[in-house]
Amino acid sequence: MPASASRLVLKPEREKSLRHRHPWIFSGAIARVEGDPASGDTVSVVAPDGAFLAWAAYCADSQIRARAWSFEATDTIDEAFLRSKLAASVARRHRLMGEGDAMRLVHGESDGLPGLIADRYGETIVVQLLSAGAERWRALWPSALVQLTGATSVYERSDVEVRTLEGLAPRSGPVMGEAPAHARIVEDGIAYDVDVARGQKTGFYLDQRDNRHLAAALAHDAEALNCFCYTGGFSLSALQGGAKRVTSLDTSEEALDLARHNMGLNNLDASRAEWLAADVFAQLRKFRDQGRKFDLIVLDPPKFAPTEKHVPNAARAYKDINLWAMKLLAPGGHLLTFSCSSAVGPDLFQKIVAGAAADARADVQIRRHLGAALDHPVSIHFPEGEYLKGLWLQAA
Repeated sequence: MPASASRLVLKPEREKSLRHRHPWIFSGAIARVEGDPASGDTVSVVAPDGAFLAWAAYCADSQIRARAWSFEATDTIDEAFLRSKLAASVARRHRLMGEGDAMRLVHGESDGLPGLIADRYGETIVVQLLSAGAERWRALWPSALVQLTGATSVYERSDVEVRTLEGLAPRSGPVMGEAPAHARIVEDGIAYDVDVARGQKTGFYLDQRDNRHLAAALAHDAEALNCFCYTGGFSLSALQGGAKRVTSLDTSEEALDLARHNMGLNNLDASRAEWLAADVFAQLRKFRDQGRKFDLIVLDPPKFAPTEKHVPNAARAYKDINLWAMKLLAPGGHLLTFSCSSAVGPDLFQKIVAGAAADARADVQIRRHLGAALDHPVSIHFPEGEYLKGLWLQAA
């Protein structure tokens, strides 16, 4: 049986999620594999009675044994099909946001392209291929993205641990054109140089765009604290918004150097900025001992829970930083607190933060639930795509 005719036959009563168009097929749901598909090959997924459910990319190495490209039996998963999906994804962004120089163009499963991430930074597009299916079509993505956007270079940042779960080795480097080490972007009038080669994720946290805008609006005449500041997004937004002073914490001196560089690009008053290379957990306690208070605090930590097994430890870490942040809030002060761990859902995150408030004896109100920017959509069939969740809290 050729790979294109290979089938995954599901166990009885395990087809419900696919009928609801969830794109993942786990190994435990599969009764048998018919044929001999290679990693990344397209297979059909059928119910126990043989009824068609989906076309999917197969991966024998992953607990997610296949990821659905399409739920339509009449579709053919070929270059034309994938180009069409890619074009639709890019077009949706342009209709919503115009043709800006910094945006997510493809958001994996939520755009019907499992495992493919594509972010635009100026004339450079940074891609991540996180699944066997995305890897199988790696020759297609760069040229198609350049054709669709007019960008001049593509850089790959598939140097993340999740690829190993798909049996794929990390990869990183230029794949088309001469991508610069740093790409210049402008967001809300603030210029940033983005480290596309070595920065976190694809170089910048595009998902926090709207929340940085909110921070700027809350920062006027504020004493502000930005924890896990990375290259200064929230810090520069607060400075531009008129903060009296912004204290920024990160453990990475390299990230802080780029943050200072970005501040210089915008001719912001350096005397209003303090950059500290410090462990956030320890530094929050030091600030409490020093009696410091802040009118605006941002907590945007790294992913504490990469998988379900990490959730208990992550919950303790989220509670700890939120507890100490609330102890540092001035009366009427604002806390923007986030989790980017998809394994920690919005309800659990709010419960953790509520526990922190109780232990801190802090009287705070939820002003708004926060999430990712418009270019990071969440498919209604794929709630796991809502990885970024946040709360805007205000102290009494």
